[in-house]
Amino acid sequence: MSSLNAVTIYGNTTCAYCGAARMLLAKKAVAFQDIVISDDADKEAEMQERSGSHVVPQIFIGDTHVGGFAELCALDKSGELDKLLAG
Repeated sequence: MSSLNAVTIYGNTTCAYCGAARMLLAKKAVAFQDIVISDDADKEAEMQERSGSHVVPQIFIGDTHVGGFAELCALDKSGELDKLLAG
C-alpha cells in the first residue's frame, strides 16, 4: 500500500465504533496507523484540524477523509472501500 492510500484511524481505547473500524480493516487485512487521542491533546487537535470533527473515530485513506465508522461501513458495502484502498 502506498502512502497515497495509507489508512489512518484517530480514535480512543473505549469507543466501540473505533474498535469496530479497526476490526473491519483488520478483517480486510488492511494495515493502518492507529492514533489514540485519549491522552494526547496534540493528536486530538491534529484530528480536529484534519477532519473538522471532534468525535471519534475519524478515518482517512491517504488525504481522503472517509468520516467515521458508519461511512467506512457504507463504503465497504458499496465496494468503494476496496477501490479507495487500491488507489
